[in-house]
Amino acid sequence: MDLDVFVSAHRAEWDRLEVLLGRRRRLTGAEADELVALYQRTATHLSLIRSSAPDPQLTGRLSQLVARARSAVTGTRRASWRDVTRFLTHGFPAAVYRSRHWWVPTALLSTALAVLLGWWIGTHPEVQSSIAAPDELRELTRPGGQYETYYSSHPAASFAAHVWTNNAQAAAMCLVLGAFLCLPVIWILFQNMLNVGVGLGLMSSAGRLDTFLGLILPHGLLELTAVFVAAGTGLRLGWTVIDPGPRTRRAALAEEGRAALGMAIGLALVLFVSGAIEGFVTPSGLPTWARIGIGVAAELLFLAYVYVLGGRAVRAGETGDVEEGERSASVPTAA
Repeated sequence: MDLDVFVSAHRAEWDRLEVLLGRRRRLTGAEADELVALYQRTATHLSLIRSSAPDPQLTGRLSQLVARARSAVTGTRRASWRDVTRFLTHGFPAAVYRSRHWWVPTALLSTALAVLLGWWIGTHPEVQSSIAAPDELRELTRPGGQYETYYSSHPAASFAAHVWTNNAQAAAMCLVLGAFLCLPVIWILFQNMLNVGVGLGLMSSAGRLDTFLGLILPHGLLELTAVFVAAGTGLRLGWTVIDPGPRTRRAALAEEGRAALGMAIGLALVLFVSGAIEGFVTPSGLPTWARIGIGVAAELLFLAYVYVLGGRAVRAGETGDVEEGERSASVPTAA
């Protein structure tokens, strides 16, 4: 493409678009239609220049024009309670539901790994001795030992806040680092399952498996589910880098990345609930069956929320992405 000829042919359109964008008064109906048409044509011109004859100065000018025009055409809006409601009832559950083919297998495989590690540690004394000295192991697993007192070692409110912060960071890391070809997510997930497996193996070897399950299940069901959702979504994001499907890699990453960002906010709320359970229910004086019952109820409510509300939203066309008007403009690729 001859850039000079192209610029000469379309400069008048760009100048006219700039004039319309600079108008202080309200545009007439004809001017508004002209603005939309010029915006679409300028976006096409920008795409052609980027792909055929990239020129930094001209690309910068047209990019600025397209951004200003898009803002003028779509307008600006402020977040409202309607957005919060839509996110909680449609966007977030739909995003979790759509990624179920990633996080459900992740949950099953991770749980199997934790159980296998627990069995291996619990049935091999030489492995236990490599973890800690015998006296330290007895201190960890005895009645009133460190495994039991851990959940009541700090005031409930501060402990819940600390747990929530740590878990939210782990979930966010899974979501963000998934774009790095999945490997960081697998490592984070393995570390979590190793911690569970060590506790499972040591407490079972001491004949106190029931105590361990009574301590971890009330909050752990919902907490680990949130981690599995984050890990599965991160793995999906990483796979998008490898195989974007029919979309361009850039468009696929943008769509999945926006959904992942929304899921980070939603999962922070889920982990807040599990942190509250861990801070106030797990160390409480309630019977074991009651504490586990609360954890099971929280887990079932979350799954119903995802599969009922999320499934309904997905069937209605929801993807978990932001509304169309809030997305970056899709630039045409042909004149």
